[in-house]
Formats: sequence, C-alpha cells, structure tokens
Amino acid sequence: MIMIKIMIMIKIRTMTKTRIIKFGYAALLISIIGMYFGCGERYTPEQKEYISRIENSRLEKDLDMRENPSSPFNFKRKVEFHPLKYFDVDPNFNFQSKLVKHEAQDTVLVYGTKGDERKVVKFGYVSIHYNGKNYKVNVYEGSTRSGEIYHSIWFTDKTTNEQSYGVGRYIDFELVDDSNFIYTIDFNLAYNPYCAYNPDYSCAIPTKEDYIDLAITAGEKIFHD
Repeated sequence: MIMIKIMIMIKIRTMTKTRIIKFGYAALLISIIGMYFGCGERYTPEQKEYISRIENSRLEKDLDMRENPSSPFNFKRKVEFHPLKYFDVDPNFNFQSKLVKHEAQDTVLVYGTKGDERKVVKFGYVSIHYNGKNYKVNVYEGSTRSGEIYHSIWFTDKTTNEQSYGVGRYIDFELVDDSNFIYTIDFNLAYNPYCAYNPDYSCAIPTKEDYIDLAITAGEKIFHD
C-alpha cells in the first residue's frame, strides 16, 4: 500500500514538472512572438516608410557598385563583388542640427591609408543628442584633384574595427548658404570609403578628434570578414 502511494506521488510530481516545462516553453514562445511583432509595431508609419526608403537605396547602391565601370569593384582592378553589409535601419540614428562654423577655420593635415598627406579645413561641427548625451561631430572642407570643393563628415566610434570598417566611415555633407538651416545627419547613410573594398585606393583617415564615444550601430558594416 505504501509502495503504491509512493508511485502515485512520483507520477504526480513527474506530470507537474512536465506541465511546468511545457508551460515554460509556451511562455517563451509567446514572449518571442511578442518581441517580434512588438519590434515591427514600435515604428510610426512615417518611420516605416523611411526604413523602406533606406533599404531600397541600399539595393540600388549594390546594383551600381556591381555594374558601374567606375566603381571600386571594377575601376582599378577587378574585385569580387558581393552585397554590401549594413546594420538594420534605425530611425534613432537620424539627427537634425544646425551647423556651427569655426571662427578660425584652421587648415589641418590628415593622412590617407597609403601614407599620403592631405590638407583640409576644419570647417565646423554639428551636434547630435543620443541617450541623454550630446556629441559634437566635425565637418571638414576639402577639394578634389580637379579643384571642386566638398564638405564631409568622417568618424570612428565604438563599433570601429569590430562591426564597422577599421579606418572609419563617412557621411556626405551638402553645405547650405543659410546660418539657420537645419541639417540632417543620418548615420544610416554612413558608408565605407573605397579603400574598404579595393586596396588600390587611398582614403582619408579620421583623426582622434573625430571619434564619437558611442556605438553607432547604423550604416555600413565591414565588407571583408
């Protein structure tokens, strides 16, 4: 009789544990499903449209990089092409800021990845606010070999040499002749310079002052593993 009771108790405990395990798996599955759909629902319709636009532009860039004779995959030497790698589009890394021009716009020396010297003007900076902190992002003025003036942002961050290209990344900056203009600084558009794909190219190396002390998990990732 005692033996029978013991066997019944063991069976009940086993059934209870099985139910607990099944309940645990079910709860985990529900949690995962909730997280999946929750991530999709956290964006506004405008943000979803923005994400779609960025993703489409990435597909267009892949096509251009593969087919354009002037791309770094085709121009100086043939480099095997595969789709560029990106962080997921994150609207939280899209900022707006006025440009603060430096009163004394000093000419500074930067180096290319082949050791070549380049003179650029430290033109000004924009500000971004992320997770309760403010960061200054330098804007440079340079000129091409043909004498065309351009403005650019180049930077490193906590993802550099880990998830993103070890030299740094760039963002194009189009100057507007209006001191009150609000610029868009979109790190989802941050891209690798040509030397990231083809060693025949030399690209400007961001200085220590161009380091942004946060992990910018947006824009282009390392191309070569």
